[in-house]
Amino acid sequence: MLNRLVDCYGTPDAIRLDNGAEMISHAFAGWAAAKGIAVRYIEPGKPNQNAFIERFNRTYRTEVLNAHMFANLQRVQSTTDSWLIDYNEFRTHDSLGGMPPMQFMLQINNAPTVYRSLST
Repeated sequence: MLNRLVDCYGTPDAIRLDNGAEMISHAFAGWAAAKGIAVRYIEPGKPNQNAFIERFNRTYRTEVLNAHMFANLQRVQSTTDSWLIDYNEFRTHDSLGGMPPMQFMLQINNAPTVYRSLST
């Protein structure tokens, strides 16, 4: 999946993440090193160092996980899929100048190279 993201969006300079077990594997560290991607861990007890994902997680937890009763994992997945489409394609985000993320991404991808490098 990470290779697909790099193919689609380009190689980031760094990936910031917490020290959770899901991201401390040798396979991930080796993949990042091979791609020239720095791995930057947030300090324990400092979620504000990864504020964007903390905000996303809170919104997802409030609007999906806490808002619905699920009978099975398939229902969780279908509800999440619908929510992600709304979140990324239709919902405006103040941090993106009142645009949905997909519209903002299209604007960035069509921008001159100088602007694109400043915004990523």
